[in-house]
Formats: sequence, structure tokens, C-alpha cells
Amino acid sequence: MHMTRTVLATCAIALSCAATVAHSQAYPSKPVMAIPAFPPGAPNDIIMRLVSEPFRTAFKQTLLVENRPGAGGNIAAEFVSRAAPDAYTLLATIDTVVTVNPYLYHTTNFRADVDLTPVIYLANTAQTLVCNPAVPVKSATELADYARSHPMSFASGGQGVPGHLAAELFMAATGVKMTHIPYKGPGPATQDVLAGVVPCGFLATPVVMPHVKGGKLTALAVTSPKRSPIAPDVPTMAEAGIAGAEASFGELLLAPKGTPANLVALLNQRIAAILQQPDIRERMLAVDLDFVPNTPEQASARLQRESVRWKDVVDRLGLKVQ
Repeated sequence: MHMTRTVLATCAIALSCAATVAHSQAYPSKPVMAIPAFPPGAPNDIIMRLVSEPFRTAFKQTLLVENRPGAGGNIAAEFVSRAAPDAYTLLATIDTVVTVNPYLYHTTNFRADVDLTPVIYLANTAQTLVCNPAVPVKSATELADYARSHPMSFASGGQGVPGHLAAELFMAATGVKMTHIPYKGPGPATQDVLAGVVPCGFLATPVVMPHVKGGKLTALAVTSPKRSPIAPDVPTMAEAGIAGAEASFGELLLAPKGTPANLVALLNQRIAAILQQPDIRERMLAVDLDFVPNTPEQASARLQRESVRWKDVVDRLGLKVQ
């Protein structure tokens, strides 16, 4: 009887493994949908559209890209969290949707840090503090001085997104107050800073830098610990004399909770290979998006570290969104 049970158990494990392998080999058998959490032109949207053609080559299936912006990334995140856990619906977003939003938004019907599974960090990125040229400042410290005697506002890509967080760190470090004007992504926010509707913005470097180089925006500082390779003349916050305002972020791909680990691993491996193709890497670096290979386990560990860090910031600054 004991031997029979052992044989049956062994057969069950073998059949399970065979099913897992077959599932992996069969995937994908239909188009895969990637949902950027921000509008076209945002870094996560840029990356998904860059990898869409290599994805077709690697998987023999189409990668459909459908933007669902709003609520600091929560609209897209909730949509993906409610999708079937079969790796056919994926979320492309900045990591603050997972590391900040659960502490900032208190009325959501889901939790991104619980209901989604990290697949891979797609790129490291940062924010740039920019102003319309009509604002009479040329440095971050000049902006802080100006804001002490003039009502000032700043644009970001939404509540709780990197630009909002970077601005809160800037205001905490300088003691100034500026009114937050949130948008549904860095693209629309940039357009209003260009038009002078909002004087300044803390916005994604890839989005604003073409306008800086064209003389249409004034870049005062980047939030990364090192200068951006596409903006070597723009100082870091520390170099600009603003200590304690450093903030780096990561673009991330996630799947619904419960997605089979073998499919998560398969996506990780093949997308990592795509992001390391010389032409893709060159095009990403040209817009300040730096990919560093990472496993799903490493992505999860990074998310946990960042969640602890940003929860402390949210609590310390008393940030809240209804």
C-alpha cells in the first residue's frame, strides 16, 4: 500500500510538471495585452511600444498596447489585478503604483502590492525639475527663494507619482510651499508648463528633455543621484544645493496575482533579452531609460525595499489622497 501511494504521488508530480512545461510551451497562443498606466509618451508607454515588435518575434504573437491612465496609475493597476492570472494581461507602470499608492490612496478596492506579481523592472528613471522660461529663475535654489515671496504651483503626472513625490521632498528640504496641479500623466502636464498654464513641473526626464534642449523649458535639477546622460549640464538636486531631495524610480512590468511562476519566469527571460538588444538599449538610453537585468525575485525584493522607504516618506510628510 505504501509503495502504491509512493508511485501514485510520483506520477502526480510528473504529470504536474509535464502540465507546467506544456503550459509554458503553449504560451502565448493568442495576443498579449500590455496596459501602460499613463498616457502615450510616458516612459512605460515608450518601453512597451519599443518592445512590441521584438516581442512578436520572440513569442510569435502580437503585443497589444492599450493605455489606461488616471488616479496615479490605479485605474490600469486595478484593471490588470482583476484580469485572469494567465499572463495575457500585463501592467506597465512606474513602481510608485505599488510602493506608494497603497499608503496614499485609502479608498481603493484593491492593493497593487498584494494583487499584482512583479515580472521585471524595465528601466531605472528619474524626474527633472523644469520651469517655463518666463519664470525668472535659473537654479533650484533660485526657485526656492522665488517661491518664498511669490505664489507658485507645480505640475506632475498625478497624485502620488514620482513627480509629486519629488516635489514634496523638494518642499520639505527647502521649507517652501507650492500648489500641486496633478495631471493624467507627464505628457499633458508638460504641455501646460510649456504653455505657461503652470509655471514649473517635476516631470519624467524622457518627456521634458527634448523641450529643454529646444530651449522651451528651463531645467533646474534632476532627482537622480547622478546626472542624466542625456542632460549632462543639468545638476542633481544635491549639486544644486538641495539636500535630501534625491528620488529615483523604476518602470515595472507586473501580472495579476496567481499567474503561474513558469510564465512569469518566461516573460522575464525573454523581455530581458529584448531590452538588452543593442538597438533597443541604445534607443532607451537616448531617453534616459536604463535597464539592469533582474529576476522576478529581485524585482519583488526591490519593491519591498522601496515600499518601506516610501511609506516612511508618506507618513513623515503626512501625504494623503481621498
